[in-house]
Order: sequence, then structure tokens, then C-alpha cells
Amino acid sequence: MAERTKYVHRVIPEISLRDFDGRIDEITSQLCDAAENVGFFSIKDHGLSQSEVNEMFSVSESFFALPDEAKATVPWSPKNVGWEKLSQIRPSTGAADQKESFQLQFGENMNGVWASDEMLPGFRDKSLTFMHRVQAISERLMLCLARGLGFEDDYFIKYHDANHPGAQSVLRLLHYYETPRVNDGKVYHRAGAHADWGFLTLLFQREGQSGLEICPGREAVSEHALGDEWTKVEIKPGVIICNIGDLLMSWSDDRFKSTYHRVKAPCEEGDFYGERYSMAFFNQPCKDAVIQGPLKKYPMVTGEEFNRNAMNRMYAALQAKMAGNETKT
Repeated sequence: MAERTKYVHRVIPEISLRDFDGRIDEITSQLCDAAENVGFFSIKDHGLSQSEVNEMFSVSESFFALPDEAKATVPWSPKNVGWEKLSQIRPSTGAADQKESFQLQFGENMNGVWASDEMLPGFRDKSLTFMHRVQAISERLMLCLARGLGFEDDYFIKYHDANHPGAQSVLRLLHYYETPRVNDGKVYHRAGAHADWGFLTLLFQREGQSGLEICPGREAVSEHALGDEWTKVEIKPGVIICNIGDLLMSWSDDRFKSTYHRVKAPCEEGDFYGERYSMAFFNQPCKDAVIQGPLKKYPMVTGEEFNRNAMNRMYAALQAKMAGNETKT
């Protein structure tokens, strides 16, 4: 049974990208301050219209409305592309998230994975159009973050080239299942507490479908912030939620902070129990990107090596969690 959540108010910075070229120094300062002290922030005036976001949500819904047999023709693979259902198990919970998702990328990893026009007319073109729009916003943030670390303006941008065959950034379409309102003693995890292992995440949510909560890593007392104090992330139209991932934390020599977050398992009054849709754009470097911070605190690795190492660490943590659960039974 889920425990009652302890909540605390934390300020999540909201940063305007208005007049980007004229305010770039101000925006850089605001972004770097948020990255250092919170790890989460939101952006507005970014140029992506709400109608564009709504259209992509409709595309996502159309995919998830297909029969499982159809979705299973584009299955998830270790390249982090494809469809999965009830298969993501977090080390923080040891249980499957109650959701399905479809991972999309720009590059060669998507060969044979796109939903065909016969299955879903226009899916590929509409998805890629949206992905390139979000990529452009991401590149503005990358420019500022690179400046803040003393790198050249295009330093991160060139390593996240969407036109590179080895591009690994991911648009993840997410569909969380409705949760029973009657307490049956089970915990229906939506997305257990975790930190993203990529570079930078841009998250799109639907109004009225709450659940995202954060617990900054530097304030987390326990592993995965279990039992710690959480903060609800408010959904606002026209605003994109962003968070620093483990990769950028490493790339900044730990100056920028990756943050624990979750989609809460509904169990209390005021929680959202219905179907929930979201979209997360995970900026992840190309396979041949060379990753090392300005102070060289950590050994140099490639983008492909970092992703593989991150997935191996997550798998090892999960195995340890499952072994611990077996010991208790």
C-alpha cells in the first residue's frame, strides 16, 4: 500500500526565451542558476505553439489506440526505440510502471521501427516535424548551457546533430493507464522515482493530467528519495518542463544537478487517477560524441558508451532491488 506523501513547496524557475538573441546573456545566467540549484526549470515564449503540441498529442493517442498486435510490430529494442508495454521496472520500486510508451529517434536506429503509413497514415512525417521543432528549442538551451560552462556556443549542439546517422535523442510518447480508485492494497506505479540518464529532458504534459513530482537529489535523504518530501509540478499551457540528466551532470563535472522525479502512484484525495498522456524529448548525444567536462573530473567516453553504461547501471540496480525483495520474502 502506498504511503501518504510528504509535500514541501519549492520554487521551480520559469524562464522566458523571448527576444533570445537580445537577452542571451540574461537567459544563460537564469538557465545555469536553475541547473545548478534545482535541476528542474520551465521555459515559455519558446516559439512552439500549443496547437502544435496538441496535434502531436493527437498523433500519440492515435498510435496507442491501435490494437496491441499492431503496436507489437514495432517492438522496443536495446537501441532505445520502439513500443513497450508494462515492461519498464524502476530500481526504486521493483515493479512495472503502469504504462506503455513508444520511443522515436531521428537516425539509423529507427530503421524498420516507424509505424507505417498503412498502420497510421502520416505518423512518421508528423512525428519528425514535431521532433525537429523541439530539437531547435533544445539547441537554444544547449547554447546557453555551453556558454555557462565555458565551451564554444556550438559545443553541445554539434554532438546532438539530429541529421547525424548516429543521432540518439528520443521523443518518448507515453500513455499511463487509468488507476483503480478503490483501494485494493496494490500500488499502481506510474513512473517510480528516478533521475534521467540523458543530457536534458523537455517534457510536455496535458492540462488536468497531473502527477509529476520532484525531489532534488541534493535534498534527497534516502536512495531514490523514498519517503522524502516531494513537490508537485504545476501544468501550465504554453510552458515546457525541463530537467537536467545524469549525462549533463557528468559533462559539467557535477556543477549542474540531475534531479529525482516521478509520476506519482495515485492513492490520495486530489490525485489524478485517469488515463494520462505525456511526451518527453530526451536530448542524448550522437554515438560518436566525445564526452568530458571542462575540469576532466571523469574519464572521457563516447555517447554510445555513456548510454550503454547508464543502461547497465540501471539493470544492475534493478537486479539488486529484486534480490533484496526476494530476501525479505
